[in-house]
Amino acid sequence: VQLQASGGGLVQAGGSLRLSCAASGPTFNIYNMGWFRQAPGKEREFVATIRWSGGITNYADSVKGRFTISRDNAKNSMYLQMNSLKPEDSAVYYCAAGGFSYTPTRVSGYNDWGQGTQVTVSS
Repeated sequence: VQLQASGGGLVQAGGSLRLSCAASGPTFNIYNMGWFRQAPGKEREFVATIRWSGGITNYADSVKGRFTISRDNAKNSMYLQMNSLKPEDSAVYYCAAGGFSYTPTRVSGYNDWGQGTQVTVSS
């Protein structure tokens, strides 16, 4: 599966951004899709995941109540609505897709990754 992330940018603290991830290729293999982020000098960390069929979601504690993950199966797309952004949310955001996994909150739970989109939140 090929993934293309978009929608990043520069925003002030308290603002909002909506990230998109378009999937192409054998999307019938997708079980979970997720968003991860990586700040300079830090490891890639889990943000949110959604089950491709059924839409069950899970979020990192740091983004619960502020971020919303969603998908549009007809468009083979996933989204991340980010509200009340904080400077600590600044990172490169990656979308990922994978088959069934017992660890959808871990990097190892995904096979395919997009190129990343930069989100910068100014204070």
